Amino acid sequence: MISPASPIQTESAALPAQPRDTARQLIESAWRTPEPECLPHLIAQARLSVDEQSRAAALATTLVESLRENRTRSSGVDALMKEFSLSSQEGVALMCLAEALLRVPDRRTADQLIRDKLTKGDWRSHVGNSPSLFVNAATWGLLITGRLVSTSSAESLSSALTRLIARGGEPLIRKGMDLAMRMLGEQFVTGRDIDEALERGRKLEKRGFRYSFDMLGEAAMTDEDAQRYFDSYATAIAAIGKGSAGRGVVDSNGISVKLSALHARYVWSQRDRILAELLPRMKALCLQAREHDIGLNIDAEEADRLDISLDLLEALALDPDLAGWDGLGFVIQAYQKRAPRV
Repeated sequence: MISPASPIQTESAALPAQPRDTARQLIESAWRTPEPECLPHLIAQARLSVDEQSRAAALATTLVESLRENRTRSSGVDALMKEFSLSSQEGVALMCLAEALLRVPDRRTADQLIRDKLTKGDWRSHVGNSPSLFVNAATWGLLITGRLVSTSSAESLSSALTRLIARGGEPLIRKGMDLAMRMLGEQFVTGRDIDEALERGRKLEKRGFRYSFDMLGEAAMTDEDAQRYFDSYATAIAAIGKGSAGRGVVDSNGISVKLSALHARYVWSQRDRILAELLPRMKALCLQAREHDIGLNIDAEEADRLDISLDLLEALALDPDLAGWDGLGFVIQAYQKRAPRV
């Protein structure tokens, strides 16, 4: 097992053979295929038979009607999400807060974030639109909050009282919004650490659900960042493996690893360096996942990184030390023109 405190390994590793085989050449050739050449094949694959259409429509109707019936009686966060759709400016602002406030390290930054997001929302249009008292209360709070926050930086304020409320109200706004956004964030963020995430996931696990956990955060900017992410992944694999209790790759939770989190220079122009330094790190995590008999997915990156991600996948898939392990997975961005070839 790789200890969470272990330093990142950088020993040399075998690189995929060059020149590339036919499969990789076909993937590369599909990068900028004209749409008239892409679509006919995809449309043909997407067509359903009359029987399939009928069964799909019946199932979709059952699911939608059931969800709507339950959501009509819903309250709290569910009703808030129903009112503030992601297609609205306010819904996007709420989602930004929901995720970002979970990571904000200090009050000053939280205040700046609240000012930036809440002063631009058209909260008035949502007042009275929802039957949920929770949503209407939140709507009024956001409407008032937007005024308070926006006037806290305005050049002309109508009265000293307004200035006092603006100055004194912001900490209260921060606390209230922090609580509300943490409630909302829990709908999308399973836990603040892997132990909390596993604990919260047990209820749905009993119903047959399985998780592939990943880490919130951005790409590594320094080697110290990469080491921290490596340690986090190693800790998570150990915890997931312990919780899986030997159920095997298919029936256990797994982990999704972001390659850009494990190397500060994860760009196509640094291919040789990445394969020499990042491949051993990935192999170490794969060996640990294999030991626990859980799955490890290589997560999707930006489109221009797909090629080098495939290089790493190929090297790991053909590594004799990982032979016989069926837990190596690869996340594909289906909208890319290369996806069918991949």
